Amino acid sequence: VQLQASGGGLVHAGGSLRISCAASGLTSRSDTVGWFRQAPGKEREFVAANFRTGSSVAYADSVKGRFTIARDNAKGTISLHMSSLKPEDTAIYYCAAGRRLILSSIRNHQAYDYWGQGTLVTVSS
Repeated sequence: VQLQASGGGLVHAGGSLRISCAASGLTSRSDTVGWFRQAPGKEREFVAANFRTGSSVAYADSVKGRFTIARDNAKGTISLHMSSLKPEDTAIYYCAAGRRLILSSIRNHQAYDYWGQGTLVTVSS
C-alpha cells in the first residue's frame, strides 16, 4: 500500500481547504483509512477515520462539524474537507490506512499500518 498526501497550504482563519491522499493497494472492505495531524512540539493526534468503507465514520471532537472525511475506492482517493479553519488546526496532516482494524482502535495512530508523507496546513489568524 502506498499513500501520498497533497493539497496543503496557507489559509486564513474561517476559510476552507481540501486535502487529498492518493492510495494504491487498498482493498475496499477490510481497510480503514484515516487522517491524523501533528503540530510542532505536539504528539500526533487523531482527526478522522472511515472504518471499512464507511460502515462507521469518526471525528475528533475538535473538528466535528467542521471536517468531513471521504473515500472513493474506485479512484483510490481519501480526502479531508476542512471548513471554518482555526489557527489551532495548523499542523502537518497525515493520511493513514490499516488492515483489519477493530472499531475501538481507529483513533489510535499505532493501529495503522501505512502512512503518507504528510502535507502542511497553515491557518493564519
